[in-house]
Amino acid sequence: MFILDLTYTAPLDRVDALLAEHVEWLGGQYAAGVFLASGRKEPREGGVILAAGEDRAAIEKIVASDPFSVNGVCAYRITQFFATRTAPGLEAFREELPAQ
Repeated sequence: MFILDLTYTAPLDRVDALLAEHVEWLGGQYAAGVFLASGRKEPREGGVILAAGEDRAAIEKIVASDPFSVNGVCAYRITQFFATRTAPGLEAFREELPAQ
């Protein structure tokens, strides 16, 4: 599982100009089963995405295809974690810790 933490690096008018493309890109990732939740930070300085997956390289490739990334209006911080405990309804995303 991954937490994708977006921070805007450009003025909001540049971000807003790309928002429709970004929302369309989000929709594609939801349809593919990669994204589980997303939303804007408050104050409005970026956003957060919760993504399913085990392959960091694949997540990095997805992030690089975000219109916000392509157009240089945000920076991503990618944090991988192991969801060893989940709320009811999210059991399918529960993970085992890797062998040491």
